[in-house]
Amino acid sequence: MPATSPAHQQHLRRRRRTNRLLATAAGVLTAGALAAAALPGSASADENGGGKGKPHGHHPGRYQDVQLLSFNDLHGNLEPPTGSSGRVNEIQPDGTTKDVDAGGVEYLATHLREARKGNRYSITAAGGDMVGASPLLSGLFHDEPTVEALNGLGLDVSSVGNHEFDEGAQELARLQNGGCHPTDGCYTDKEFKGADFPYLAANVLDEKTKKPLLEPYWVWKKQGVRVGFIGVTLEGTPNIVSAEGVKGLSFKDEVETINKYAKELQRQGVKSIVALIHEGGFPASSSYNYDCDSPGAGDGISGPIADIAENVSPQVDALVTGHTHAAYVCTIPDPAGKPRTVTSAASFGRLYTDTTLTYDRATGDIARTAVKSANHVVTRDVPKAPDMTALIGKWSTLAAPIGNRPIGHISGDIGRDGTESPLGDLIADAQLAHGRTLDPETDLALMNPGGIRASLTYAASGAEGDGVVTFAEAFTVQPFANTVNLQDFTGAQLIQALKEQVSGPNQAAPKILQVSDGLTYTLDLTRTGADRVVTDSIRLNGEPVDPAATYRVATNSFLAGGGDGFPTLGEGTNDLVGADDLAALEQYLTANSSATDPIDPPKADRITIVR
Repeated sequence: MPATSPAHQQHLRRRRRTNRLLATAAGVLTAGALAAAALPGSASADENGGGKGKPHGHHPGRYQDVQLLSFNDLHGNLEPPTGSSGRVNEIQPDGTTKDVDAGGVEYLATHLREARKGNRYSITAAGGDMVGASPLLSGLFHDEPTVEALNGLGLDVSSVGNHEFDEGAQELARLQNGGCHPTDGCYTDKEFKGADFPYLAANVLDEKTKKPLLEPYWVWKKQGVRVGFIGVTLEGTPNIVSAEGVKGLSFKDEVETINKYAKELQRQGVKSIVALIHEGGFPASSSYNYDCDSPGAGDGISGPIADIAENVSPQVDALVTGHTHAAYVCTIPDPAGKPRTVTSAASFGRLYTDTTLTYDRATGDIARTAVKSANHVVTRDVPKAPDMTALIGKWSTLAAPIGNRPIGHISGDIGRDGTESPLGDLIADAQLAHGRTLDPETDLALMNPGGIRASLTYAASGAEGDGVVTFAEAFTVQPFANTVNLQDFTGAQLIQALKEQVSGPNQAAPKILQVSDGLTYTLDLTRTGADRVVTDSIRLNGEPVDPAATYRVATNSFLAGGGDGFPTLGEGTNDLVGADDLAALEQYLTANSSATDPIDPPKADRITIVR
């Protein structure tokens, strides 16, 4: 039940500490205890509405514009992201496009604060994945720095995303409620206070209690205006998070859950409703300012969110989405055929969305015909927010002794973009090399593209020189602390795993595994389904893969558990667990590069693409 008055916030902090102490005395804070403490559905802001201005004494008119600022998939990117992760594509007036540098919470804070000026009715919401897969500055401290930054940004409410479960329900409870890390302790002389905003998880249930893990919805109130927010993450979260992270939890259908709580909000008299959905789509253009509603613009957005938007109850007035890291502001008809706004602000704090919701005081609902929305670039040509600069400085000082350590040298940028990426090849080679230190008979390595979170850039930044790779950079690339696992597979299983890249759960949005040196095959995109992997083209060191032979394969522990829609990779035998994947990358860079002989970017020519 977040509120904005200091006294109320102090009361909440006391209550949260009491809950934590009681849970500790009981032995462990379980997901069920978290749900019981959350009191689902009861939370609302006070009449001052999230601290955005004070009530005035005039008599309000019938229609009131409410500003909704939103963003998604920050992933702990407090400092400006580098390489392609720190740019957005922008359509120019003449129809050409250009890349614009974007992102960094020092700039995001300034842009949000400027956007709020003159808007007494302003709410800031997020679509999940605020933490997880974070750069070292945040990830090293279990994302406490990011939660502090979000508090400073004035975030009012957020849905959970799949990455909020990277470290499990107990750690998510700590991020919400505060307290020192159970093993690392406190990083500073002040106890971590937790999030000032509620995380919403309407479709995440404790398997024992069958109740939502966190509050399913939250209501913002100001001078008679009430807007409800329902938060869900994608139903398929267990397929893309480690089994330990979602242990004891079940994830329900997004549409059914949103519709259920929309009815509940309606019964409470809350008729203006926004859904925060950590699931997204794929726009017809990669430019953030592409008008997907213009005549002849194509199909707007495709993917899971299109189906969700078409089926979510008309009682919901707008959808704030995420997960796909795409940028779009589109309208999709609701089940009654009425246009409804669907937005996503890319990722890493590079964009924010400014939506105007016109609230009708006579009906308590949003006048949908008056909804306006646009994405805006978090440019770096504005003053940095001093409080964010101080926050980054504080945590950077703590991280510097670890993060600034050089571990290798590169001769140019090694990117992660493309069906097969140079960085994907490098990581697969590193895991193969590490696997052979455990078992010299290791044949190949496979790496999931989603586990590669950033590129390696040549240009100097911070304490490094040109071409120097620091531990902090490598951590940003591979922040998940997966282990390198060795397993035996038959050739038939290996072929099947490669086909799972483009079939089953991955048919609509293929996940192309990055492969180590020696493994080659053809991917024919003119075909459909599993046939896109050309079976007779699959070779290892020039020889066809024998379906009856046994191959020793290195993967990370996430893939070894069948993650990312690769069930066959969860069926390996003769398991052997090695070091974590970041250590494998560090060992490879250190052993194979120097200032005078840096690593060149791999050619990314192991997979032949037919289009």
